[in-house]
Amino acid sequence: MALDSRVPKGPIKDKWTDYKNKINLVNPANKRHIDVIVVGTGLAGGSAAATLAELGYNVKAFAYQDSPRRAHSIAAQGGINAAKNYQGGDGDSTYRLFYDTVKGGDYRSREANVYRLAEVSANIIDQCVAQGVPFARDYGGLLDNRSFGGVLVSRTFYAKGQTGQQLLLGAYSAMNRQIARGKIEMFNRHEMLDVVKVDGKARGIIARNLITGEIERHSAHAVVVATGGYGNVYFLSTNAMGSNVTAAWKIHKKGAYFANPCYTQIHPTCIPRSGDYQSKLTLMSESLRNDGRIWVPKNMEDVMAIREGRKKPTDLSEDERDYYLERRYPAFGNLVPRDVASRAAKERCDAGYGVNATGEAVYLDFAAAFERYGTEQAKIHNITNPSKEKIKELGQEIVKAKYGNLFQMYEKIIDQNPYETPMMIYPAVHYTMGGVWVDYNLMTTVPGLYCIGEANFSDHGANRLGASALMQGLADGYFVLPYTIGDYLADDIRTGPISTDSKEFEEAEKEVKDKIEFFVNNKGTKSVDYFHKKLGKVMWDKCGMSRNAQGLKEAMVEIKAIREEFWKEVSVPGSSNEMNPELEKAGRVADFLELGELFAKDALVREESCGGHFREESAELDGPQKGEAKRNDKDFAFVSAWEFKGEPGDAVLHKEELEFKDIELKQRSYK
Repeated sequence: MALDSRVPKGPIKDKWTDYKNKINLVNPANKRHIDVIVVGTGLAGGSAAATLAELGYNVKAFAYQDSPRRAHSIAAQGGINAAKNYQGGDGDSTYRLFYDTVKGGDYRSREANVYRLAEVSANIIDQCVAQGVPFARDYGGLLDNRSFGGVLVSRTFYAKGQTGQQLLLGAYSAMNRQIARGKIEMFNRHEMLDVVKVDGKARGIIARNLITGEIERHSAHAVVVATGGYGNVYFLSTNAMGSNVTAAWKIHKKGAYFANPCYTQIHPTCIPRSGDYQSKLTLMSESLRNDGRIWVPKNMEDVMAIREGRKKPTDLSEDERDYYLERRYPAFGNLVPRDVASRAAKERCDAGYGVNATGEAVYLDFAAAFERYGTEQAKIHNITNPSKEKIKELGQEIVKAKYGNLFQMYEKIIDQNPYETPMMIYPAVHYTMGGVWVDYNLMTTVPGLYCIGEANFSDHGANRLGASALMQGLADGYFVLPYTIGDYLADDIRTGPISTDSKEFEEAEKEVKDKIEFFVNNKGTKSVDYFHKKLGKVMWDKCGMSRNAQGLKEAMVEIKAIREEFWKEVSVPGSSNEMNPELEKAGRVADFLELGELFAKDALVREESCGGHFREESAELDGPQKGEAKRNDKDFAFVSAWEFKGEPGDAVLHKEELEFKDIELKQRSYK
């Protein structure tokens, strides 16, 4: 079955403008009688809740954290993209951002959505500056920019290494204004456990109060899910420990198609794992690749000497180092896209050149940046014949101003001074491009049910460019959803508040309660984490940076077996009528176990390599692109949208064929 994406007709540069001109609107007086539920209060959910409330809707916002400002959006470090072309002659434009995003996503994203994203990106920066977000500025007072992977321009706006936190504080302050006005009713420490449909339309949710354990019914005329990605299906990831797929998975099981689950982003710039005891990994911003050079030793003797402590990385001369990204991809160098950089690091480490005890690390070195910036500063301050130490000192001050909190974070975790010795990095699971399928309006296949931000699939294709997650979240929340949701609500029959005393709410609540009671009463012998770790190992080994048909088939069988054991042997201490983190985790891991099998199935069906999905059977065998990912546009230029049919393995595939009218469909090259 082909899916209708509801993309407007006409030239791509006019689609969004024409669409807004003809969209149905809701009378301001009527908005006072319309309720909207927003689940998740990160950048996407927080901006959506604030904007919808500002427009006059009554918003009920839900967060499982104790405050919206603790949403995982705060963890974003390096910046936010926007096509403002502040560099002047840099050559940036709306089209260039559109092109880079489609190319970076390996031509597996919907053109119309991406162009709209690029189009509204400049408005995001103006909005956030007006909110007081402290973006970095240059000497003249203008907003500063830096570059990220996969692009040849500087379009990334940033606030040191804390961009996500500062942007979230802007959205949070906008929310607080509406909370004070009574237009947002905030439900902190509440987790959505199901969506309620009445006559086929989303009309509310079932939520659990995580403090008291009480199960609550909440109704609305529309429901918006903005709950982030599912990277924690791998157990080890850069995501917050609480990040989960539950809300997205529950709506999938109620009729919302789940798109491209196999598209996972492995971030190349993370602190390597140090042992099996770890429960999460830490991201080091991609912005560091602006000034850091990535390398491993050329000679195996030097690798072993470094691992055994007989040599330091600083002992190796330039000739003894392999700057492998610069060698393989001279046009983009250290700023190739994340999927390319991650696979290259894995290849070097698999070949035995990893520089730490586990053999899973490469160097990110700032010595050249210290020298470059130091030399510039010496000239600016008229320092004649500066010593090497003075140049290094001056250069370190510049780097500290740009990335100081990241260097401090690294030192606290690794106990090494990155100003004196190169950082060690290795790829880790970070972001998910797959998610709930939505049309151009950001509505799922369930009427009245919307999905925004990382929780949907729409903008990033098979690989997200760095600094585009914050852009998409805020674009959806501030500038897209407020228009498109009005189009639906204008045609919806409004009867004032929707009653929760109906069989639909009663049945959904009973289903939630039954599952909770099962968990607390099951007499199992194994912890929730035991199963989560087992799942994570299968996912990383067989659905990780590279995949093959045999491994994916094995993964489906193994994950199903883990799931069956989970329902027999899981042990959840405590009761349901109290704050119970183990109970929360049990429900989330149950959903991860179902998602994991669908993930493997989706990866198995897609017999091509694209972006973060690298099938070993689909690689270039010779020529200048030897070893690189090989797409199959003839058979796989589509979005895979899965319909739930009772078991993940029984899911039915629906295809949204992708059209490329404004960008030539061709193999990516960053060489």
